[in-house]
Amino acid sequence: MTHNAPDTALTAPVSAPSGTAGNAPSRAPGTGRVPVGRLIGVDLARGLAVFGMYAAHIGPDPSQGGVTGYVMELAHGRASALFALLAGFSVMLITGRRAPKTGRAGRQAVAKVVIRALVLLVLGTALTMRGTPVEVILAFYGLYFLLVLPLYRLSAGLLAIIAAAGALVLPQVLYVIQRALPAGAADGVWAWPADADGIVSLLFTGSYPALTWIPFVIAGMAVARLDLAATVVRTRLAITGVGLAVLGYGGSWLALRLVPGALSKLSAGGWGDGGSAASAWWSDTWGYPDGSTPAGLLVASPHSESTLSILANTGVAIAVLAACLVAVDAFPRFHGFARPAIAVGTMSLTAYVFHIVGIHFLGIEELPGSPPHVLLGFLVAATVFATLWSRFFRRGPLEWLLGKATKVAERVR
Repeated sequence: MTHNAPDTALTAPVSAPSGTAGNAPSRAPGTGRVPVGRLIGVDLARGLAVFGMYAAHIGPDPSQGGVTGYVMELAHGRASALFALLAGFSVMLITGRRAPKTGRAGRQAVAKVVIRALVLLVLGTALTMRGTPVEVILAFYGLYFLLVLPLYRLSAGLLAIIAAAGALVLPQVLYVIQRALPAGAADGVWAWPADADGIVSLLFTGSYPALTWIPFVIAGMAVARLDLAATVVRTRLAITGVGLAVLGYGGSWLALRLVPGALSKLSAGGWGDGGSAASAWWSDTWGYPDGSTPAGLLVASPHSESTLSILANTGVAIAVLAACLVAVDAFPRFHGFARPAIAVGTMSLTAYVFHIVGIHFLGIEELPGSPPHVLLGFLVAATVFATLWSRFFRRGPLEWLLGKATKVAERVR
């Protein structure tokens, strides 16, 4: 396959279908590289992100404690951050990963991204209006696509600088905006149709506000620009990911203990399950900052929308992606073992919508909090379907439909 992936939505798979992928690609002798068009590890990372979203939505409540609670907590927020990072990767796969497409091809690629964004906005709104307890990410995803599209021609270095600047500045901007918004701003005219995510929610007040999630997407665009077939690049990515995670989580741990009154203010202003605010440096079991105190900006727990949270979760996402790239290429047996997860990754839009629809039809009303066997059932159903489907079809069913919808982009001159 080439660098440019087939047309998809949440995903832009860079691997062959699971049934035809064969063994992991061999390393070119003496080059420290693997064949460039076979970044199957990206699909594996998408599959893990899907599983993480399942765990966060359908799994047991992390507040129950123990090993199960700890494992579930690892998925909360971090899976969606990995999704957002890979959204940026998908934008670059469509518009030209290593080098941006130009001329007519470039205009058609831009049109495809716009069509995808609009479809995701509509689909996300429709799923939100079904009334499930899940905070559906798809409409947010569509807005991310539109907001970052003007950056697709930039180099990896410039994209990384913009992502870093966004992580440093935008959380503080969001804090000011949220405090300035009148009560119920996200429920008025800007939230039409009723019960859907309006523009205020998508930008500022929702579970994945674009203002603070755009850095994840731009970071994914920067990563996509790199020569990911080079061993040295993968090594640097892994080091960068671990470093950002330590900086974010470690910085939050120190700040919450060194800034006078920070923990007490969070305990008074947070909401949730009544856990200790001392765990807010990595866990959201204690609740979330409610904007009543600037101390919330010192938190690194998922969905806290702080600089430290963005740095930490971007680091985790990059480290996971680097690990997936290395593991799939370096260990052929692991590649075979991971093939079901890779198959899910190639059709992550289908898998994501499947679990939203499943939650609706099963009448699950409290999330998280389902028993482990419910989560296991969803995981098995998704992996079995994806594995069987990929043996006969190149794309997932929703990915195929989206590809058909973007055919109109080929008329662009």
